[in-house]
Amino acid sequence: MTQDLFSPGLHRAGDAFTDRALVRAAVAVEAAWLDVLAAAGLAPAGGPCLAGAAEDVDTAALAVGAEDGGNPVLGLLAVLRPVVARADGDAAAAWVHRGLTSQDVVDTALQLCARDVLDALVAELDAQADALADLVSTHRGTLAVARTLTQHALPTTFGVRAASWLTSVLDAREAVAAVRPVAQVGGAVGTLASLVDLLRRHGSPDPVATATAAAGDLAHRLGLTARPAWHTSRRPVTALGDALVTATDAFGHVAGDVLLGARPEVGELSEPAAEGRGGSSAMPQKRNPVLSVLVLRTAAAAPGLAAELHRAAASTAEERPAGAWHGEWAPLAQLARSALAAARQLTEVLTGLEVHPAAMARTLEGALPGVLAERIVPALAGLPTADGPLGSAAARRLAASTTVAELRAAVAAATTTDPAELERLLDDLTDPRAHLGTADAVVDAVLARAAARPAARPVAPHPPSTGGPA
Repeated sequence: MTQDLFSPGLHRAGDAFTDRALVRAAVAVEAAWLDVLAAAGLAPAGGPCLAGAAEDVDTAALAVGAEDGGNPVLGLLAVLRPVVARADGDAAAAWVHRGLTSQDVVDTALQLCARDVLDALVAELDAQADALADLVSTHRGTLAVARTLTQHALPTTFGVRAASWLTSVLDAREAVAAVRPVAQVGGAVGTLASLVDLLRRHGSPDPVATATAAAGDLAHRLGLTARPAWHTSRRPVTALGDALVTATDAFGHVAGDVLLGARPEVGELSEPAAEGRGGSSAMPQKRNPVLSVLVLRTAAAAPGLAAELHRAAASTAEERPAGAWHGEWAPLAQLARSALAAARQLTEVLTGLEVHPAAMARTLEGALPGVLAERIVPALAGLPTADGPLGSAAARRLAASTTVAELRAAVAAATTTDPAELERLLDDLTDPRAHLGTADAVVDAVLARAAARPAARPVAPHPPSTGGPA
């Protein structure tokens, strides 16, 4: 597999949703279906002989030939039937694909590819959650400036900001883990008519029930969820796309904050250093936060890819879609691969993120007393002056002082409050730790949620989803 020059970092997705992965999954579907037919007393042999057959498929030739049938299944069958014939005879080979249609194979194969991506994503999200929980715990007391609409707002802690990241990651994990990939078994128009007819001619006492059970058996053998045919009801695809975008939304949230914090004039965060990473062809002094840049690129592109899946779902018609179904494959593969690559990029960022508390403290110090104005103004209003109680407008003007020292001097000059009492009041009013609100409670709640997350589905061993060597 070559790296995609149009998508730097995509190599991190490995073989997920590649041509080879799709071929392996499709072979696994055909092999499992042969086993189902054998178990139903129809086929004379099962599919063990197809183990490893996917590795001998010329994917480039298969892709060219797919134009003839609109999908790769016809070309794949031309490879698989001779394999079964050599192992078990022509009679066994004749049962390859019997009762299925091409969309059954492609849809189920894509769901198998999706399952592998989902499992890998959960593993990455768990690693991110663990790294973030450590950051939250370590920095729950690290003072920083909260920013709203890009401007200094109130004091906060870096632990609270990291808890917000952790919340997004946990939301994404829930969305990804909730998706249950689905087998597609319907035959030509979703009614399994061919299989029911075969069973009837072979003496089945209840061919409809047996055909329905066979569809469920295929799902079970592949480790997928069974449901009636969904040839034109595409929620299994759009649900996958929605979960992937929820993940990339979370990745973008974190990456965007890292990029802001890594600005030289902010200097609160740094991506982990790596040899040769972050350089510039023209400016050798730079250390670009390139992983976060690429993660944010993926997060920006992902919703459009998911929208393509929804557009296709809305364009299906009657019993089998024309064009809309075919239009799903490329955006689904691109979305899945890019989401997985971005997840692995962000995991590296979070497990090695450099946090600079001194820079956060300097920024907060420079933002005082303005970031405490919502606390200072009502406390100053009403203080005694030579002309009566200090008004709110005057209190707001005093709170606009550019430094704490200037504020102290201005308030002392404006009020007749006892100097010792006033000093104690101003000490309290200008202490950012006294205006953190529920920060500790937020941190505790998010850490508890992270600790209580359920275990991931086992990644291995899966039922044979790849059709490759065991």
